[in-house]
Amino acid sequence: MSLFPERIPMHDIKAIRDDSSAFVRGLTRRGLGDAQALADGLLVQDKALRDLLVRLQTDQARRNDASKLIGQAKAKKDEALAASLMAEVAGLKESIQQGEASQRELEDALKQALAVIPNIPADDVPDGADEAANVPVAARAFGKAPGINAPKQHFEIGEALGLMDFERAAKVSGARFVYLKGDLARLERALGAFMLDTHTQKFGYTEMAPPVLVKSPALFGTNQLPKFEEDLFRTTNEDPFWLIPTAEVSLTNYVSDEILNEAELPLRFTAFTPCFRAEAGAAGRDTRGMIRQHQFSKVELVSITTPDQSNAEHERMTDAAQEILKALDLAHRVVTLCTGDMGFGAKKTYDIEVWLPGQNAYREISSCSNCGDFQARRMNTRFRNTEGKVKGPVHTLNGSGLAVGRTMVAILENYQQPEGSVAIPAALQPYMGGKKVIEKL
Repeated sequence: MSLFPERIPMHDIKAIRDDSSAFVRGLTRRGLGDAQALADGLLVQDKALRDLLVRLQTDQARRNDASKLIGQAKAKKDEALAASLMAEVAGLKESIQQGEASQRELEDALKQALAVIPNIPADDVPDGADEAANVPVAARAFGKAPGINAPKQHFEIGEALGLMDFERAAKVSGARFVYLKGDLARLERALGAFMLDTHTQKFGYTEMAPPVLVKSPALFGTNQLPKFEEDLFRTTNEDPFWLIPTAEVSLTNYVSDEILNEAELPLRFTAFTPCFRAEAGAAGRDTRGMIRQHQFSKVELVSITTPDQSNAEHERMTDAAQEILKALDLAHRVVTLCTGDMGFGAKKTYDIEVWLPGQNAYREISSCSNCGDFQARRMNTRFRNTEGKVKGPVHTLNGSGLAVGRTMVAILENYQQPEGSVAIPAALQPYMGGKKVIEKL
């Protein structure tokens, strides 16, 4: 099954045709060394397709004209001319059918080529090859690292409390799974509820309970397919369902193949769901604990907006994600990702990194990305203005608000007490039945 039977290309081929240098410059900033050759190849494919379309239009017009002339020739009883025209029409019909088959092949080949090309970075994204070139946003930094004597890591704390069991999870499911028990299981639920309440009541997001199984076009729409198939879990090989790696997939595709009214934008959605990732490229990384698991919970934020609103919406979404950490009094910083560290579908990304005393390091707890029109093109989602004119693709944004497991990790490490218990942040105590401390089971 084609992933994009009726959808417009994920990059605007006309824009590449009109200004290929800007396209090449953007991909070069992304670190693609063969950007010029890539652009040249796309333009060759584009020209072949456009030349074929012109030929098909010419053949179709001649076929229509010849069909009319057949009737005229027969009316004049010019059977020789009629036979000649009928033979010409038959030949044109066969040529058109072959040309239409070639058109489908050329269109699919061009779409396949465009499907694996990342988004073009925004002009204000810093250049760089990897995370070493990410730029801290000083104005967004919050809090100070707590002074903890010989801090333990979260898995040491959780296991000592008897509330975190990796060994039995490995027996049942393998590596990168965990059983949470008692107050830690309740803490996960409390965090999800607290985050949803904050985003809906303070920031106006609409809470959703979306599907966690989706079909292939949805994952194409939010750019997980075809490039990142190895990171996904599928249920079957033929016309598969896929387990979502993030609720971004379900929430963003809520408006796929639609034309939205400008007056209703921005749309803001949030959801608390399980997420599933194969972590195919994470061998040997964070093998202990809850930092990187195959199954985890996350509260997701998604915005659908107009192009002129998306930059402001990006700042607002990052505010919403940060608000959770501020309410929990967890020290964190925000960095602007450089071109080489940014996700495939993003044009600009802020990572929020929370302080983990047990690791003596800041670790990512949220990524808030503005994808521009990249996903909207893949989903065929557009908008019309108040006059009813279709203006073009919407802009989409997504962010973690937050990763619940990693937030739990941060609480365990930042609120650990000398005797082994864990204090519960004041903001969460109402969600924990008034409890103030998590103690050994």
